[in-house]
Amino acid sequence: MSVFKSRTASKAAKRVRAFFSRDAGLTPRVTPGERLRRLVGSKNGKLDRARNVAQASGSSQESTPVFFIVGHQKSGTTWLMKMLDSHPEILCQGEGRPFGRNWRQEQLKKRRASYPPTSLYNAIASSEDLRYWVERSVWSRRDDADQHLANLTRLAIEYFLTQQLQKTGKKLVGDKTVLHDPEIVEEIATIFPGAKVIHIIRDGRDVAVSQTHHKWNQAEDQGGSGKINPDQLAKRETYRRDPRSLLETGEGIFPDEWLTNHAAQWNAKVSKTVEDGPALLGANYEEIRYEDLLERPEEEMKRLLEFLGADASERTVRRCVDAASFEKLAEGRERGQEAASFFRKGIAGDWKNVFTEQDKRDFKAVAGNLLVALGYEEDDDW
Repeated sequence: MSVFKSRTASKAAKRVRAFFSRDAGLTPRVTPGERLRRLVGSKNGKLDRARNVAQASGSSQESTPVFFIVGHQKSGTTWLMKMLDSHPEILCQGEGRPFGRNWRQEQLKKRRASYPPTSLYNAIASSEDLRYWVERSVWSRRDDADQHLANLTRLAIEYFLTQQLQKTGKKLVGDKTVLHDPEIVEEIATIFPGAKVIHIIRDGRDVAVSQTHHKWNQAEDQGGSGKINPDQLAKRETYRRDPRSLLETGEGIFPDEWLTNHAAQWNAKVSKTVEDGPALLGANYEEIRYEDLLERPEEEMKRLLEFLGADASERTVRRCVDAASFEKLAEGRERGQEAASFFRKGIAGDWKNVFTEQDKRDFKAVAGNLLVALGYEEDDDW
């Protein structure tokens, strides 16, 4: 394993739990450590039942070559997906949105969106007719209906992913699964306990900057389907003409209160995933940082390929890294050259060029503890 193993799952989880257990005046009513013990205790029975049902159905979880890339939106999930998909043994696509029990966006039904309007789990679990059948059928009416629906979700995920895999001649298949809510890893552990999970983490402040530009680029007047208000439209145009002129006003690029809400969501999703991953998936969970993948792409890619059980030879690693280089993804631009593109800039620490002093205070107030726990800041004085 890599000499940088200290940045992997168990270490990160320990840092988060250790940090939040300190008496820093922000101790929650139930500490993450205590919540983690309760979580593991309450989930053991459910996970055991899921594994037992999977074994009884004749599906070998251990031999099913399925994995999932998880991460907060704009944390490098697409970049990592493209790296892995270029491997001769790996098919990796996204976002199939298999998980998210409560994830549904009705407005997507009316648009020609490239994403389904519900997760696969939501589509199955919310089907009234299917639930009626499970609850009343002679084959299942004495059982836990929710457990049957979860197992049907697993079978459906396996079907859709592996039937595409069979067309390629490759050996492993993975889905890029954005963390739409903090329960995603818990759902994976319950529904697909044999699958491996890679969690990519990025500094939440850089995520905020990237998300804002993504919204600007996907606005309706740019050919997308997003709606932005006149104030944000004016900020976007001012920034594109002269970034410094906007920042010097002290207003910043974020809408009112948006950054605080973003920080809260990033904090909730990432901290829970860091806790749930090692606790519920054990050796099937691995982490990588966006920043480490930028700094040491070959070393980090080799580590992930070894984790997945794929060929990790020097030649293959180089092939994956080269295939998804920023220059290729950005159609010739060098890393750091900004453009109104999905792959906008490709650097770490860009938040320092954008955050106002008020932005720093707002983000710190909500998610500063997690930044410190994950090593993005050394202490609270920043």
